[in-house]
Amino acid sequence: MSEWIKLASQVIERCACLAECTEEPGHTTRTFLSPPMHEVHARIRRWMEECGLQVRVDAAGNIRGRREGTQLSGTLYIGSHLDTVPQAGMFDGILGVLAGIALMESSGPYTFPVEIVGFSEEEGVRFGLPFLGSRALIGDFTPDLLAIKDREGVSVEQAITAFGLDPKCIPAARAESAALGYLELHIEQGPVLESRNESVAVVDAIVGQSRLTLSFEGRANHAGTTPMHLRHDALAGAAEWVQTIERIANQTPGNETPGNEKQGLVATVGRLQVTPGATNVIASHVQASLDVRHPTDFTRKAAVEEMVTAARQIAERRALSILVEPHLDQASVAMDRGLTNLLEQSVAACGFAACGFAASRLNSGAGHDAMVIAPKIPAAMLFLRSPGGISHHPDESVRVEDVAAALQVGHNFLERLGGIQ
Repeated sequence: MSEWIKLASQVIERCACLAECTEEPGHTTRTFLSPPMHEVHARIRRWMEECGLQVRVDAAGNIRGRREGTQLSGTLYIGSHLDTVPQAGMFDGILGVLAGIALMESSGPYTFPVEIVGFSEEEGVRFGLPFLGSRALIGDFTPDLLAIKDREGVSVEQAITAFGLDPKCIPAARAESAALGYLELHIEQGPVLESRNESVAVVDAIVGQSRLTLSFEGRANHAGTTPMHLRHDALAGAAEWVQTIERIANQTPGNETPGNEKQGLVATVGRLQVTPGATNVIASHVQASLDVRHPTDFTRKAAVEEMVTAARQIAERRALSILVEPHLDQASVAMDRGLTNLLEQSVAACGFAACGFAASRLNSGAGHDAMVIAPKIPAAMLFLRSPGGISHHPDESVRVEDVAAALQVGHNFLERLGGIQ
């Protein structure tokens, strides 16, 4: 196990190294093809080349290191993302890429080719649309995506060009049609593994997601001279709606039992933009984000419909207008049964199964590149423990022994996969 601890320590050190590449001094913030991504690519390229990988950056900004196999075969892709949320931790996404490189350092060529992919974008922070990197890998980067603009008015196409890449070459980023599979190692980003005192778990499925923007439109007026009953306060309407969202989520079947570890419905209003935003002016406009997730698509969609209806009713009662803009309707995605079973066997073989023979399995409440890739390429995911259940925060951490466990399982998985060719 000591060799895996040493390798895990190196992965963690490299995660810290990449955390230095940021748009925001003092924090780790790195969005799609922002300037710090150049340095990220330079460091990853060096590590990839040191273990003999052939490295390229495709037109969507994904960095890819490839090792050919000893026989003609489909490629196994191993990857995760390199972008972050604002003021992020060091491990979300990045650990999976660096773990893939570490696996290449720990072993010689397999019968099948292996390609490590660091996706340029997964979080959706800059352009409001996630998975730009993995969309390119599966050939789902449609031309209309190039026209989407960020808050500064820069389009995806302009961002790609400014990074020194050619948007016209994005089709060439597509994975081969006979790909063997995709493996993603990722921190859990939740508290379940810690509550079970387990290092790793196999992911069964990734829950479905809905993302929307709701805009409440009222009328600005003087805060001191406008009586309460004559106001059209967009922020008061939005605030009432936020509380309603929490109530609907809490009352959804499966969520009413405290301590239930199964992934029930979760709903989040994570961003409010208030106009004009002055202390002495009634808010005339509020733009609110809505993120809803559940393993069952029917339950998720029904909840979204109830939440939107509630917004319309609140707006009507308060004499406000409402605009609803859907952005994402991502169905829940099951991981490939064959690869998942093989991954479970690897967990058991390495001695990390909860009962000695059956690995713990979890649904993922967070979205991952695997959910975009799985409909086109057989995919499997392995979670490792998130201490404190903390993620998307500077306090995000890992334990070296858990990273070592994930690497050991990944190595065993690769060997088993080679044995079934």
